[in-house]
Amino acid sequence: MSKVSVFCLSAALLGSAMQVNAKEGMFTPEQLPSIAGDLKETGLAIPASSINDLTAFPMGAIVSLGGCSASFVSDKGLAVTNHHCARGSVQYNSTPENNYLKDGFLAKEIGEELPAAPGTRMFVTVDFSDVTDNVIGGISDDVQGRERYDLIEANRKALIAECESEAGFRCSVPSFFQGLEYKLIKQMEIRDVRIAYAPADSIGKYGGDVDNWMWPRHTGDFSFYRAYVGKDGKPADYSEENVPFKPEHFLKVSAAGLEDGDFVMAAGYPGSTNRYARLSQVSYTFDWLYPTYLELVDAWIKTIESASEEGSDARIKYEALLAGLNNFHKNTLGQLSGAKRVGLVPRRAEREEQLAAWLDKNGKSEMKQALADLDAVSAEQMQMNKQNFWYNNLSRAQLLSSAQTLYRNAIEKEKPDAERESGFQDRDQIRLKEGVERIERRFDPAVDQAVWQKMISMYLEQPEENRVAAFDKAVGIDGDTDGKTLQKKLKAFYDKTSLTNTEERLKWLTASRADFENSNDPFIKLAVALFDTEMAIEDKSKTLSGKAAALRPKYMSAIIEWQKSLGSLAYPDANSTLRVTYGNVMGGSPKDGLIYEPFTRLEGITEKDTGETPFDSPKKQLTLIEDKKYGPYKLDAINSVPVNFLTDLDSTGGNSGSATLNAKAELIGLLFDGTFESVNSDWDFDPKTTRTIHVDSRYMLWVMEYVDGATNLIEEMTIVK
Repeated sequence: MSKVSVFCLSAALLGSAMQVNAKEGMFTPEQLPSIAGDLKETGLAIPASSINDLTAFPMGAIVSLGGCSASFVSDKGLAVTNHHCARGSVQYNSTPENNYLKDGFLAKEIGEELPAAPGTRMFVTVDFSDVTDNVIGGISDDVQGRERYDLIEANRKALIAECESEAGFRCSVPSFFQGLEYKLIKQMEIRDVRIAYAPADSIGKYGGDVDNWMWPRHTGDFSFYRAYVGKDGKPADYSEENVPFKPEHFLKVSAAGLEDGDFVMAAGYPGSTNRYARLSQVSYTFDWLYPTYLELVDAWIKTIESASEEGSDARIKYEALLAGLNNFHKNTLGQLSGAKRVGLVPRRAEREEQLAAWLDKNGKSEMKQALADLDAVSAEQMQMNKQNFWYNNLSRAQLLSSAQTLYRNAIEKEKPDAERESGFQDRDQIRLKEGVERIERRFDPAVDQAVWQKMISMYLEQPEENRVAAFDKAVGIDGDTDGKTLQKKLKAFYDKTSLTNTEERLKWLTASRADFENSNDPFIKLAVALFDTEMAIEDKSKTLSGKAAALRPKYMSAIIEWQKSLGSLAYPDANSTLRVTYGNVMGGSPKDGLIYEPFTRLEGITEKDTGETPFDSPKKQLTLIEDKKYGPYKLDAINSVPVNFLTDLDSTGGNSGSATLNAKAELIGLLFDGTFESVNSDWDFDPKTTRTIHVDSRYMLWVMEYVDGATNLIEEMTIVK
């Protein structure tokens, strides 16, 4: 493997004399040496310079799952992540006869693992470099709109194509600081991923949606994957001939654990934050977008539940989606509550006033004009999003979405590969195939029709100007269409389509544009009828994105210079790239009279247990707790085995599964959630209320040894006692 290119950001970002709040900031690894003093003062026992190389220990052990994080914990490709990150694969393998969600799964021998859901990947970073000049260095400021968007995309694609000339690797060119910088990231793409062990939902999802985002928490949110490769050590598709991957680095697992106040850091791939969002975007999100999403998701959840009986195969197929929807719903409620509590809108207005005053004081009129122009472009984008919101959500019906994707693929394949839309190039074909296959255990026709009808009924309630004539005409909707008539029209789609069959869907991956346009399949015909409308919406969106791409870097330059003048270190918003956050084990008091202790105990499980989902701990576990069988995993300070613990770490979605490390970079838990009062930190960090929830390694080992008998995995790992 090539070594990571270690480079420095501009001097404006990395002044060693800057004051840094140890608790705030999702730092890129290359930023860590600049804050080495604070890391050491907070408690880091190894040199900060040892954790800024993405291919060295310990960062080389941290991997992305493409939405969650994981880390290698043995030299045989064993990787630990959150239960909720692997649950989709468990669900995919579950049937009423073999319900691994209910009963859990354990492979007692290597080679007995279950294949993860199609499309599951592990991404191991092998190289990282600054390519800002390659992406935007040759683009004049005069180039605007769609032309600018297309040039940036073409430059990124060219870099990716060159990087991926070596088989087995997946490359990306994410932007940092809203397009001020671009980095090329090369990752080994492990395609054969298997479930090694997942505890039952009664442990891994204990508390369910009731406890989600709440404290105290008693959730065993952990599972294990194993990565497999070909006998040559290179990534390969699933085969019984494949062998476990041998990572260059893996983490030791601490059974000694932590005490209150101890140093901790988490390494993972947080999804996205909006710490630098302008006031107009904040107002739009919290005044309109989030409340609207709550209405949509609430209806979506109720529709799925009413159309699928509890415990039925249909419900099992939708378990992963329902978990995600419920998680989003509760998170959004927390976002709205948190924004109101901290006064997010007035705080953001105050920040913009301070920035504007600093620009005036320092004679930066050009930057100030760029901000005004950016706000104008953003206003257009938000208005467009509002207008198309309900129409865009019509594709929540999986067969419509599949038909549109398959038709777009046929059209894009007529072009040279470099000119195709991202997501439809040759590099993406295997993912498209896996997406088609994955529907097999994620789809039920009756449920899908019910969801589609609900989405259409909500769309029909919107003002006339938000309606799309092409859709109304193709489906046969008019002003007098009632519920029964609509249901009859939609039933005809599902009765006459062949897309419910996986083999039929796969055939369309190699079909021509003409095949689609001559088809009588109702969903294919609808996708064809909507294509011109889709392209018009996409063109307008890309034009506005191109305008914003010329302005956002100027905004971030202003933010960076302003924060530097205040002695602060700017860190980029999360963007699904590797980040490190650090702090201490710490309880809290988010509001008057409410005290959060830093640890929860085994006994808290029995206190919550009702014997009914989601508080239905296995009887064996309850007996072990009653008998105080703690083994070597007891924490004397709480006189029990710690289950979950709190820290003041800065985290967000995508951090799920992140390795929580002690001062020696040993695994002492997994980050899996935040408190309800913390979720608003995606937009505005509040040190008083921001707390992150982790599952303790001692509880993980206790469950593995005493409850599920996963001693084979304990023996495989290096346990530090």
